[in-house]
Amino acid sequence: MPIISKDRITLQTQAADKTAAIKQAGELLVRSGCVKPEYIEGMLTREQSMSTSLGNGVAIPHGMQESREYILQTGISVLQLTDGVEWDEGDKVFLVIGIAATSNEHVGVLANLAEVIEDENNLAELLHTTDPEVIIKYLGVSAPVE
Repeated sequence: MPIISKDRITLQTQAADKTAAIKQAGELLVRSGCVKPEYIEGMLTREQSMSTSLGNGVAIPHGMQESREYILQTGISVLQLTDGVEWDEGDKVFLVIGIAATSNEHVGVLANLAEVIEDENNLAELLHTTDPEVIIKYLGVSAPVE
């Protein structure tokens, strides 16, 4: 199973706030069978303890270690927010990448993501694309990292 698929990507959407954005990213993971609904609560708890914003308009909400029991399979979801939401004071996020990982499989995705968003052209493409295939092209690392 690929780590990302079209059914876990929502482009050009809105969220009222950070909590709503995290819930939407979590729901994509639930609907695609990656996590049980309880995992979303772990994502929200994690965010309360430490921000998952990477800067550059990108955040990577994910659950706590304790919420791993609710992960059925590793996967990521992507929410592209047209108007963005305030994540932390003065920090607006436009791309929310929800992560559910059973082990260290997400490490490859994070490494790839860090490399991708360093390039302003790649980041602009991710933030404005209307084609889910573009998201998959940049974030579709499927090889597990042990």
